[in-house]
Amino acid sequence: MDETDLVSRSQRGDLASFNQLVEVYQAQVYNLALRMLSGIAEAQDVTQETFIAAFHAIKSFRGGDLRVWLLRIAANRCRDELRKRRRRPTASLDAILLDPQAPAFGSPEPGPENHVLRDELAQCINRGLASIPEDQRLAVILSDVQGLSYEEIAGVMNTSLGTVKSRISRGRAHLRSYLMAQGELLPGQYRHD
Repeated sequence: MDETDLVSRSQRGDLASFNQLVEVYQAQVYNLALRMLSGIAEAQDVTQETFIAAFHAIKSFRGGDLRVWLLRIAANRCRDELRKRRRRPTASLDAILLDPQAPAFGSPEPGPENHVLRDELAQCINRGLASIPEDQRLAVILSDVQGLSYEEIAGVMNTSLGTVKSRISRGRAHLRSYLMAQGELLPGQYRHD
């Protein structure tokens, strides 16, 4: 069954069809939420909230790119969560403890030393992403992690193409400065000579 048919059936209240759409897009929504919020539990909650909201609003979907529509809902949920955090700041144990289920960066290399180095690099990149202003972070994640085109990002963020390009450029520059300040993070085989 193609996506258009699944959307059409979902709009008529077919939960099984909507669940098939969830299976297609849940990883992308979750990864966006995880990168924006830096917490597994929060990302899971936002992912669930996104699909609940999408199911309730699917009748208003008028075509176009379903992925962009879903990621816009997820981005808005992430912003809501970030605003809530600013009103009630808390310390997260997830940020303190190393989570073995967190996605690894880089290619899999045998040996505990490479595993530790990859984990350190992943944590540093995630801290760098968290240090970027919210709108720039969202644009960088959508571009560099999710692989969306600038036009798709403009749709998700509900902004102009020029604004998207500017936010990505500034976000990447901020992340680059952050990573440069951290010193040498890459194992030797990944460094440029």
